[in-house]
Amino acid sequence: MTTDLETENTALLQFLYACPAGLVEFSAAGAIGMVNPAAMGLLMPIAGKPFVINLFDVMDTCAPELRNLVQQFAPPQGTVCDGHRIVTGRGERSTILACSIVKLTQDRYVATLADVTEQVARERRLKQAETWFASLLDGVDDVAVLSLDANGCIDAVTPSTTRQTGFTEAELLGKPFEWFDRSDRASAMPPTGEAIAVAQRDGWYLHEGWHALANGGRYWCQRLVAVREESAGAAARYTLVIRAVTRQGRDTADLRRMLTRDHLTGASNRAHFFETAERQRVRALQDRGSLALVVLDVDHFKRVNDEHGHAAGDVVLREVAQRCESELRPEDIFARLGGEEFVVLLPGISLMEASAVAERLRASLVREPIDAGGIQLCITASFGCSALDTDPTASLAGLLAAADGALYKAKRAGRDRVAVSNADQAAA
Repeated sequence: MTTDLETENTALLQFLYACPAGLVEFSAAGAIGMVNPAAMGLLMPIAGKPFVINLFDVMDTCAPELRNLVQQFAPPQGTVCDGHRIVTGRGERSTILACSIVKLTQDRYVATLADVTEQVARERRLKQAETWFASLLDGVDDVAVLSLDANGCIDAVTPSTTRQTGFTEAELLGKPFEWFDRSDRASAMPPTGEAIAVAQRDGWYLHEGWHALANGGRYWCQRLVAVREESAGAAARYTLVIRAVTRQGRDTADLRRMLTRDHLTGASNRAHFFETAERQRVRALQDRGSLALVVLDVDHFKRVNDEHGHAAGDVVLREVAQRCESELRPEDIFARLGGEEFVVLLPGISLMEASAVAERLRASLVREPIDAGGIQLCITASFGCSALDTDPTASLAGLLAAADGALYKAKRAGRDRVAVSNADQAAA
C-alpha cells in the first residue's frame, strides 16, 4: 500500500512532467538534477545533442551571463532573475526564451523556461505604439506630413516638411521615403520595403532613428507609415508622418545599452547583432555593396577557467572585447555570441579587407599580456572571415557558417591566426 507521502510525490512528479512551462532544478555549478519534458524540448536545440547535463554549459552559447548572475547572487535564497530574455539560434531561426531563476538553498536552484518569441514581437509593436502616443505629450518639436504612392515613393508634401527638413518639394517628389535615412551603429534603419510590407499587414508601421537634413546634418525623429483608405480595387497608398523629437538623454542611452549590450563584456549582445546584421545584409544586397563577418574564438579559454578560475576568465573576455572594439570603426558591430566566441560585422568591407581587420585584432591581443588579478596571461585568438563578395546571395546564417568554417581551419592550422572562407563555405 502506498503511503500519503508516496502519493504526494507521485502527484508532484506528474505535475512537473505535465507542466507546459520548462522546469529545471540545478546546483550552483549548473549540474542538472531534474528537468521536465518542456524544458528538455527547449534546451536540446541549444545543446545540439539528445541530453543535457549542465545548464550553464548549454547556455554558454547564448546566455553566458546566467552563470554570472547565479554566482553573484549573495542572499541565502530569493529570485536571481525574473523573465530574463535569452535569444537562441541564429538569424531567422532565432527563438526568444524567458528565464526565471530562484535560489532555494546554498546549492539548489530552480529555473523556469518559456518560449516567448511571439509575445516579444507583440510587445515590440505595443511599445512602438506607446512611444508614438507619448511623443504627442512630451518633447515634440515639429510634425511633417507626406503622401506616398503604392511603392512608398513621395508624391506630395506639406509646407511643414520643408520647415522640418530644409528640403524643397522638388527635391523630395519621386524619392523613396527611406531616402531620409541616416543610420548609425545604435539605430540601424530597417531594410527598404519593410515598412510598407508591415503597414500593408498591420495598417501602420513605426520606427525611430536619424533622418537627413538638407544642410547635410541629421535629426532624431519618429516615423509613422499609415495606410490610407482608398476606393475598392485601387492600389493602397500611404501617409508618412515624421515627428522630430528631443531624445531622452542619459536615460534613453542607458536603456539602449541594457537592451543591446552583453552583461559581462559590454560588447553588443546576440539579439542586437542578429537584428543589425540582417538589416545590413539586405541593404548590401539591394545596393550591390559589400559586407563581411569576422568570427573569433579565444584560444584555450577553458584552460584559463580551469587553472585560474572564472573570475580570471571574465577579466580576459572583458579585455578581449575592449581591445578589439578599440580597433574598429564606429559603424562596425563587435558582439559576443556566447562563451569565448565573438563576431564582428563590417559593413562595406570585402573579404580581403576583412582579413586585414582580423589580423589587426589578432595583433592587438598578443601585443601585451592581460593582467587578471595579478596573473599575467598571454592570450591569443583564432579568426575566420566571410563576405558577400564571395557569395552575393548568401544568407546571414550562410555567412556565419562560412566564417565558422574558416575559424576552425585557423584552429586546425595551429591557432593564433586568420583564415578566410571560400565560395563553397559561403553558400546559404
